[in-house]
Amino acid sequence: MDHKMSRSPWVIHYDGSSCNGCDIEVLASLTPLFDAERFGVVNTGNPKHADIFLVTGSVNAQNLPVVRQIYNQMLEPKCVVACGICACSGGVFRDAYNVIGGVDRAIPVDVYAPGCAIRPETVIDAIVEACGILDQKEAVLRAGGDPLTVGGAATWDGGVELGESGFVAAAEAGAGDAPAADGAVAAGGTSDEPAAAKEAE
Repeated sequence: MDHKMSRSPWVIHYDGSSCNGCDIEVLASLTPLFDAERFGVVNTGNPKHADIFLVTGSVNAQNLPVVRQIYNQMLEPKCVVACGICACSGGVFRDAYNVIGGVDRAIPVDVYAPGCAIRPETVIDAIVEACGILDQKEAVLRAGGDPLTVGGAATWDGGVELGESGFVAAAEAGAGDAPAADGAVAAGGTSDEPAAAKEAE
């Protein structure tokens, strides 16, 4: 039997510190109008049941431990999708005193899905991209390998650590840096890879 986790990916959504614009679009992608469930997507609130972690908003000192805790509770193989420009790089808030940066400053990111606010079609496309990476990680895991050698985890720099004061020095934070997407995928497709959402229409 050809078993693939991507046939029914369960996703968990967490709002880091966004304006809620991307949250609304993530929820819109699950409504009958856009119908992410046609790809087998199920929304769950339990990290231990989730395969894909959708994160919106930037990372700050308050939510850094929470994002890592949710990620660590998820079982391998798992994928992380940064939804919206704030999750990708910090967005318009990247120079704020309390913003450390995008999600990749906390955990490895497999798919970057930019937008302000992100469109539901892009959310669906990012989930489909994550499903492909999820299948790769599952194949590596079944072969006895380490799934952390696939996707964003393979090139992750370790993120940032909080100091005793609970904050990270501006120089260490690198909040304005572009995401290191060597091992990650940008959602939306390229000229060679059309967006999955467009193919589904």
